[in-house]
Amino acid sequence: MLVSMRVLFATAELSPIAAVGGLAAAAAGLGIELRRAGVDVDLVMPDYGGISLVDEVSIELDVPDWAGPAVVRRGHHVDVGALTLISAPGLARSHPYLQPDGSGWDDNSERFFRFGRAIAALAELERPDVLHLNDWHTGSALAALVDGPPTVVSIHNLAYQGIADGSWLDLIGPHADHFEWWGGTNPLSGALALADRIVAVSPRYASEIRTPQGGFGLDGPLSERADALLGILNGIDTDVWNPATDAHLPANFRPASVAAKATNRLALLERFGFDDDPTLLATVVTRLTEQKGIDLLVPLIPLLEQIPLRLGLLGSGDAVLAAQLRRLADQYPHHFAFVEGYDESLSHQMFGGADMFLMPSRFEPCGLTQMQAMRYGTVPVVTAVGGLVDTVPDADEHDDGLGFVAKEATPEHLLAALFRATRRLSTKTRRTEIQKRMMNVDWSWVRPAQRYAELYRELLDGAKA
Repeated sequence: MLVSMRVLFATAELSPIAAVGGLAAAAAGLGIELRRAGVDVDLVMPDYGGISLVDEVSIELDVPDWAGPAVVRRGHHVDVGALTLISAPGLARSHPYLQPDGSGWDDNSERFFRFGRAIAALAELERPDVLHLNDWHTGSALAALVDGPPTVVSIHNLAYQGIADGSWLDLIGPHADHFEWWGGTNPLSGALALADRIVAVSPRYASEIRTPQGGFGLDGPLSERADALLGILNGIDTDVWNPATDAHLPANFRPASVAAKATNRLALLERFGFDDDPTLLATVVTRLTEQKGIDLLVPLIPLLEQIPLRLGLLGSGDAVLAAQLRRLADQYPHHFAFVEGYDESLSHQMFGGADMFLMPSRFEPCGLTQMQAMRYGTVPVVTAVGGLVDTVPDADEHDDGLGFVAKEATPEHLLAALFRATRRLSTKTRRTEIQKRMMNVDWSWVRPAQRYAELYRELLDGAKA
């Protein structure tokens, strides 16, 4: 049984209030599951504006002039329950990071240094048992924190570090020397140096970030702190991603009734303008960024008819890549369809109706969509990186395999994995066996939350020793 503890959990994103990437879903999923487990979690995020709270109270924080005035609004939010919002100059914006034209706000560094300073002030005022920070946006809190509680820093994506001008070293706090980075100020490097524990969002990612290929310049500092670093795999919201109750699907189903996917498959074929025949259907739901490796699929699209395979892709991002995908969809309409943008209902239908789900990432700290796909009995084809390795054992190599893994993030290795997958999945009995196996895996936040709660307890016990 958990002894009651209070955790101040700070994040720049929290689904569904401010959701840009996986950080938002992870923060909400973990925070809510920890509460169910009996941990008193104070979810703290920037007040981006327009966020309504019930039973609201306000607290003014003691921060330096450059960081203030800083005010806490605390109350109940309809979607996430108890919520703490921090208001400071510049934080309120239409998007957490981006201007309407897609470029970053010019003062992003200043905005999140203020946020970090306010987090430190709140921690010093209220003395939580543990302070849990997430990604670079919150890291500078440790520059200012003096005699604070035990601290955890989670790395959701090491590629983003928030490096800023070196002049911030004169402002952010007494531990600022840990944040000096080649003449600049790196809020993530300093946090990694000062945190009591560092958590990567999958075990494989915890190893990758200590290599020159995966460390984005921080592999050395992370290797020096290897004893404090661990990997805890994220979960997904299995209430939202539940094929048995999903209102977006034409037909609901469970592992025992996975054959009902055929109804969803037919609807998806019609949505993409594909013929109703036995050719396997694959989908992709993604952002069009270099990380996600969608450009690696481009040279494979003319080969889909020979595999044979049909592919439907939903995504937005890089304009050049989107233009390529539009041209290919016009050129190969019987085997490739591209829907630009993001459509929540369609994304659920693409998980619920496809035979396969493709995820050709160049790097992937954890990945959520491969777990969402498996929850819906859609077999993933992934690259051998990060959390994809931890969640998708290859069905050609393991008796309990759940998908197919390309050894490297290249078109050639992806093509080989697709050939293997289509060969195996073209047999209905083999496909059904894998589908039922993956649908019976617990992809929820229950086990990750238990591991985080154990980590908090270890830190508290260590602090009392």
